[in-house]
Amino acid sequence: MTHPAVAAPQYRTGGWWGPETLWTALSATAAESPDATMIVEGEHRLTFAEVLARAERLSGSLHALGVGRGDPVAFQLPNWWETITLYVALARLGAVANPILPIAGERELRFILRDGGARVLFVPGTIRNTDHPEVARRVRRDVDTLAYVITVRTDATDDMLAWDALPHAPAPPPATDAEAIALLMYTSGTTATPKGVLHSHATLLAEARSLGPAHGLTAADRTLMPSPLTHVSGLVHAVLVPVALGTSVVLMPRWDPDDAHALIAHERVTYMVGAPTFLHDLAERVGDGTSSLRLFSCGGADVDPALVRRAAARLGCVAKRVYGSTEFPTVSTTLPEEPVARGVDSEGRPIGPVEILLVDEQDHPVATGSEGEILARGPECFLGYHDATLNAEAFTSDGWFRTGDLGTLDADGWLRITGRRKDVIIRKGENISAREVEELVATHPAVAEVAVIGLPDPAAGEIACAVLRVRAGSDVPTVESLGEHLLAAGLSKRRLPERVEVVETLPRTDSGKVLKRALRDRFALRR
Repeated sequence: MTHPAVAAPQYRTGGWWGPETLWTALSATAAESPDATMIVEGEHRLTFAEVLARAERLSGSLHALGVGRGDPVAFQLPNWWETITLYVALARLGAVANPILPIAGERELRFILRDGGARVLFVPGTIRNTDHPEVARRVRRDVDTLAYVITVRTDATDDMLAWDALPHAPAPPPATDAEAIALLMYTSGTTATPKGVLHSHATLLAEARSLGPAHGLTAADRTLMPSPLTHVSGLVHAVLVPVALGTSVVLMPRWDPDDAHALIAHERVTYMVGAPTFLHDLAERVGDGTSSLRLFSCGGADVDPALVRRAAARLGCVAKRVYGSTEFPTVSTTLPEEPVARGVDSEGRPIGPVEILLVDEQDHPVATGSEGEILARGPECFLGYHDATLNAEAFTSDGWFRTGDLGTLDADGWLRITGRRKDVIIRKGENISAREVEELVATHPAVAEVAVIGLPDPAAGEIACAVLRVRAGSDVPTVESLGEHLLAAGLSKRRLPERVEVVETLPRTDSGKVLKRALRDRFALRR
């Protein structure tokens, strides 16, 4: 794996990139508070010292299987303590964590394993009607690099290994290169296939440490984590922030607002970070408020200010917006000492040393208050894509990351997101490539043309809508029948369109490009 040298040397001299790896950071935290709780998951309660010891043991087992520095290890695991332990074990080895969402379909899993070249894949048993070992068995036939499949919390077949039966072996000395690649996380963007995002120990720790002042976090804080640990939000707040700041995490393997309220009360949860759907559901179910919850930071999709205000009042906490991505986990938010209202009507201001610049289509800076594409740079920005051919388009020559998002900056530096140049739909915090869905919808025998657009939704942030031109004499596909066709083509359930609209013609520019903004304006208010 290679990555471009786009990071600025001042992050080293400024102290944002230091000599610590994720392993040495956790070792320091565990030395200071060995008996403090790090993970709560159902009946499992693990201290920092226990996580450290289990990760060291696991690193020895993986080393015995041939996993070494720079080797990618994939895992498609739920929100279990084993998932966090695996992240830490890989950091100790100097291997590369390659997390994959548990709801990713077979098609996506096959692509990621082929592209990333993982030698090892960890999977659970049957979850949400998906037999993960069986899916792994089918995918393994097409992935030459995959040497081992390891099952977690389920029995292993003859051609797999079980977590509890891994070989015991001494762990090698910990890796020490803080600027080595530690994470390969795939995200869907404008391309039909996922893009592998590369982060180092240094970029990940810079992100975690910047969130202390950004959210007012201390070791006394405890977060509730329903977002997948294999998603950037779950990784940051359930793994990186505890490692760097000593906070603790309460894991939810599956979202349920009633269970969430019960856990918040029982475990004295103080903050959450997640998509609008979590905030919406919590606010809808609350009675007299949840006294321990002081902060909910909401991002990952178009955030409705009315939802933020209503939820904050009902939950009795500060609710604010945050802006970031897999490539750049936190670009902006409001600080604890800043006016609460600015966290409702804006995405805040850049945190720590992060810089943002708004430019027009010729990369010229736009005037204050004018809309432009958001460029960002900072020590937590990723180092490039696994497919290095994508980097020229993703970065400017002087290291600014092109977010693909549109926004405005007022005279005081407050950022507001106004739209996206990237053709991507963000549903419940997850990116859906419109192009990927369009390519598969177009294979339906009744579809002559298709445009997939994102439409606002109060709970999900956005939903995918397939706008179709139907072939003469064909029956109009329903949401259900189109979904069945897409599932058979290997698309995961989370990417299925939730609306279907039919048009006689698709609006186009003079050059023939579909005017998706016109379609969004046309169908946004139609329910």
